Amino acid sequence: MTSELQINTWNYPTSVIAGPGSRQQLAFSIEQIGIQNPLWVVDTQLQNLVEIQSLIAQCTSTKYTSSDLNVFDQFLGNPNEVHVAEGIKQFNNGGHDGVIAIGGGSALDIAKAIALMAHQRDISLWQLEDVGNNWTLADASKIHPIIAIPTTAGTGSEVGRAAVITNTEAKKKVIIFHPLLLPKRVILDPELLVYLPSKLTAATGMDALAHNLEALCAPGYHPMAKGIALEGIRLIHENLILSYQQPDNLAARMHMLSASMMGATAFQAGLGAMHALAHPLGAYYNIHHGLLNAILMPYVLQMNADCCETLFQRLTAYLQLTAMQPNQSSATVLIDWILRLRTSLEIPHTLGDVGVDEHCLSFISKAAYVDPSASTNPKRLSIEDYQVLCCNAIKGILN
Repeated sequence: MTSELQINTWNYPTSVIAGPGSRQQLAFSIEQIGIQNPLWVVDTQLQNLVEIQSLIAQCTSTKYTSSDLNVFDQFLGNPNEVHVAEGIKQFNNGGHDGVIAIGGGSALDIAKAIALMAHQRDISLWQLEDVGNNWTLADASKIHPIIAIPTTAGTGSEVGRAAVITNTEAKKKVIIFHPLLLPKRVILDPELLVYLPSKLTAATGMDALAHNLEALCAPGYHPMAKGIALEGIRLIHENLILSYQQPDNLAARMHMLSASMMGATAFQAGLGAMHALAHPLGAYYNIHHGLLNAILMPYVLQMNADCCETLFQRLTAYLQLTAMQPNQSSATVLIDWILRLRTSLEIPHTLGDVGVDEHCLSFISKAAYVDPSASTNPKRLSIEDYQVLCCNAIKGILN
C-alpha cells in the first residue's frame, strides 16, 4: 500500500495571538486559561528589559496572579536535569498552578519540563523520552498549563509537544514528549525581538531554516507539513538578513517568528542528519543548537543531494534562485545560497571554528546514528557516514 493511501495522523498547533503589541493580551490569556498563580520562567538577560518588567507588573496587578510574584531564571542555554529540578522546587514552594515562559527555546523547554514533572509521582523525567508510548506513563491530570512568549525566532518550541533537556551523565540531549506540553496560548510579539543580539538573531534564524529544510526533505506523506515548510523557507529567505541588519524592522521580525513557528509545525514530518548531529554535539560541547545546525547545514545537504534532487528543484524554483545559476544542479544552487546566507550572517564555516575536534568523532557519530532525528533523514546514514559528515564539517570539506 502506498503511503498516500495509509492512515496518517496529523496534529496542528494551539491558539496563537500574533502581532506588534500582542503581549498586552497576556493578562487576558492568564484569566481565560484559569491560571491563578503562575511561575514565570524568564531568560536571565530579559529580566531587566522595561518591556518585560512592565508586562510582569501588568499581570501581577490582576486577581489571577499571586502577589508574591515568582520568577525562575536559573538555567543555561542547554538546560539539564539539575535546572529542571530547581525549577520544580521553586514551582512547588510557591504553590504555582501554571507556567508562563518568556525567552528562547531553552526557557520554553525548561518551562515545559517543569509543568510536566512538578506533580508527577513515581516516574522520572527520562522515562518520558519520546520513544514509543512512553508519554502514557505520565499522569495527564498533573500536567500544568503553559503560556509561551518566544523572544527568539528559531526553535518554534512554542508550538511543540516536546522539551529538549540535556542528560549530563549520559552527555545526551533527550527529547521529552507529551501531547499536553503544547502550550495553551502562544503570543508572538515582534517588539520583543528588537533587542535580540545579532549573533542570536543569526543562529536562531538558521535553526528555523534547518527545521523547515529538514521537514521538507523528510520521507513520508505529509503534504500539509511540506507546504508549510516550503513557505517557511521563503519567509526566511526574504527576512532573516533584514532582521539581522535592521533589528527594529518589525515586519521582518514578525515574518521570522511566523517562519520559526511554521518550522516547528512542519517537522511533524520529521527532521534529519543536521539535528541528529547537533543534538550530541550540543550536549558534549555546550554549543548553541542553532549555530550547530547552521554550520552543519551545507554538509548535510550535500550528503543528501542524490536523493533530494526533485525537492531541491522545487525549492530553488520557489525561491527564484535558479535564474542566478541556470547551468548548475539544484543542490549546488541551494548550497551556494546557504553559504552566501551564512557569510552575510557571519556564521562560522566549520565545526573546528567553534571548538569541535576530531577526538569526539566516534562518540558523536554513534550518538547521531541512534538519535530519533536520524530515522527521518532522506536516506539512512551509517555510523561511518556520520563520522565522515562530522569530519567534513570540522575540516570544512564540502565536495
